[in-house]
Amino acid sequence: MSEFAKEQACALVEKLGLKAPPVPVEKLARALGVRVEYSPFDDELSGMAFLREGTPIIGVNSNHHPNRQRFTIAHELGHIVLHRPHLETSVMIDKSRNFIPRDPTSAQGTDPLEIQANAFASELLLPAKLIRQALAERPGDLNDDDYLIALAKRFRVSLTAFQYRLENI
Repeated sequence: MSEFAKEQACALVEKLGLKAPPVPVEKLARALGVRVEYSPFDDELSGMAFLREGTPIIGVNSNHHPNRQRFTIAHELGHIVLHRPHLETSVMIDKSRNFIPRDPTSAQGTDPLEIQANAFASELLLPAKLIRQALAERPGDLNDDDYLIALAKRFRVSLTAFQYRLENI
């Protein structure tokens, strides 16, 4: 299932024709007809995807770091691209909004929908092709934190996200 999520993200990156990082996730969301809205949420809630009168909306925690917001947009975009039927039949907040509720399973990282959305987000923000290209353009020591931090900044992701992705490509 995660492979399918990665393939869908790769297809979007290819469609964008990106030549260099960072991936413009908010622009991509708009191109897919998704509205991105920022609001201050409780700190544990990074974001949510829901439908408002049939329009997909991504709610993003405006209190979070911009890199975290980018991951949230990519993750929620994964839900919209991969799990639209779940959004259409999920919990109704009010007459105009449906969303997939976060529950204890979501937080543990064992929920298949969350695993897929994370795989999608990782592939979307850190396409293997662009990582390999960046490593070839500016070779360095992968054990050097300063080198990795510079690469993470180039992709506008956290160092942790970049390191995780490096280990998984």
